Amino acid sequence: MCTVTFIPQPDGNFILTSNRDENAARSPRHLTRIEQCGVTLVFPRDIVAGGTWIAAADDGRVVCLLNGAFEKHKHNPPYRHSRGTMVLDFFSFPSAPEFFEKYDFTGLEPFTFIIVDQEGRLFELRWDGKKTHEKQLDHKGFYIWSSSTLYPTQIREQRDSWFLEWLAGRSDFSLEAIQQFHRSGGDGDTWNGFIMNRDGRVQTVSITNVVKKTDSIGLIYNDLLRNQLKRDYLNLKRYSET
Repeated sequence: MCTVTFIPQPDGNFILTSNRDENAARSPRHLTRIEQCGVTLVFPRDIVAGGTWIAAADDGRVVCLLNGAFEKHKHNPPYRHSRGTMVLDFFSFPSAPEFFEKYDFTGLEPFTFIIVDQEGRLFELRWDGKKTHEKQLDHKGFYIWSSSTLYPTQIREQRDSWFLEWLAGRSDFSLEAIQQFHRSGGDGDTWNGFIMNRDGRVQTVSITNVVKKTDSIGLIYNDLLRNQLKRDYLNLKRYSET
């Protein structure tokens, strides 16, 4: 939920990875698979709120959530519902632009959504508590996001520099290389590194990879608390149904 990278792969594919920094009590043990609005979804379900921070569908869509928009906001509950339920709500809409236009964001805590649609288009949506800020990104670009609720501007810029250093001169963007980066980024800084632990109150509880290939999309869920690895793959509908 708090450190996300998007790494393009050959033939329009990609790997999207999320390090979740959260209270350990909210960390699920398993991946969940459900049918919703004609698509199959796979995601890790938040134990407390029932939603999720990352999900993929068998039509190629992916959504990833980070807490906060641009800067740290004042936490002011009660909110209308959990931000994690919006990740699942997204798949009830036929397209990202329609979700942006028609979903009611009022009364929700600020967030950032990273979205890949059925056509492989990459979007960033931020809700600052008053209005949305929508942007289509280059799906061939390399990106990193850090949650504004945990990482102030100066630290986010430092994390961006770690990412740029990793990219510089690199030709290996394999799943293994990305996983290693998400485990080691941050020069051992336990407060702000990619694997962080702030006195046990908030810590990196999992690393999730979404791996989009030509005919499949899968989640690899690395539960760092229990040292367990879970995988689930979906055949993409436009291939499996032809």
